[in-house]
Amino acid sequence: MLPDIENLIAVQQADREIARLKAEIAELPKRVAKIEEKLAGTRANLEQARAAIKADEAARRKFETAIQDLQGKISKYRDQSLEVKTNDQYKALMHEVQFAEQNIRGNEDKILELMEHSESREKDVKAAELELKEETAEIEREKAAARERTAEDEKQLTEWNAKREAARSAVNADLLRQYERVAKYRGSGLAEVLDQKCMGCQVMLRPQTYNEIRAGTLLACDSCQRILYFDPSHEKPAAAPAVAAHRKRPRPKFEAGHAWYFHPQHGEDGEVFLNFMNSDGRSSRRVYDAASGRRIGDIRVREGEYRLGFPEDLTDLVIRLNGKWPETEIDAWDDELPTVVLDYLHRDLALARSESAPRSRPQTADSQAAS
Repeated sequence: MLPDIENLIAVQQADREIARLKAEIAELPKRVAKIEEKLAGTRANLEQARAAIKADEAARRKFETAIQDLQGKISKYRDQSLEVKTNDQYKALMHEVQFAEQNIRGNEDKILELMEHSESREKDVKAAELELKEETAEIEREKAAARERTAEDEKQLTEWNAKREAARSAVNADLLRQYERVAKYRGSGLAEVLDQKCMGCQVMLRPQTYNEIRAGTLLACDSCQRILYFDPSHEKPAAAPAVAAHRKRPRPKFEAGHAWYFHPQHGEDGEVFLNFMNSDGRSSRRVYDAASGRRIGDIRVREGEYRLGFPEDLTDLVIRLNGKWPETEIDAWDDELPTVVLDYLHRDLALARSESAPRSRPQTADSQAAS
């Protein structure tokens, strides 16, 4: 992997950690604020419970004062009744006495009702005080944890900023500007390539682009403009030959108008893959280097189906392979086989060779005796 890419990976990792730490530092005060908001609600409940008790006490004093006033009136009415001269005056005073006594009983009932409520009011206050005490202790613990977490985050933030600056200083200036320009709008300026796909935007790459990136060329994704890189350690391992040898290989159709072959010694080109296609009374041939997948030369077209048009290629050395991709797709490959196609042809070649390899027979007792 290129040093610039390794350093850009370090820069991007630092950018992500810095963003995460900043978000966490900003979130901690909000978390404490939510706890304090709950604490404020508990305080309000306590104040409400205390206010209810005070209101009951004030009402009780009011009723007691009213009773005293009424008792005073009753005493006055009774004194006046001793001085009246007519029966009607006496009845009127007694009526006032009865009315006052009725009001006294009403106020006494209200006082009793308040006394009954006072017990539950006291319980509410004690419960609210206990809840407030517990929540106050909890918020103090949360605040302490938040301060500790913030201090740790700020320490890590300083460390990551230092790592970021160290990695940035080792990256080519133009490449760094490109990374930062894309990262500003995309959130990241670098993307890994896996299975011929940009992992930043999930768009498939052209085969030639993919192979160039695998070879170490610095390129950007045509879709998202992120700088692309390939990490060989993340590539899926190829199937082991021993496993491939036990797979049942489908037989290529002999009369198919579309065929792939492997040629171990194709003139000066060495090992190649040959692709033949029949169409409208003519046939075409494409030659690809078996190692790199790059196309060799131009597409050749001849009259007749490919067995008649290219007899010099179909010697006893060639091995017929499976594989049938539409001509439109093959045209889209341009001058290079996609990695998945190249890998497929090599796997099928390994299977074909395994099937054609002579198998040793165990010696019988007679053969051992004869020897």
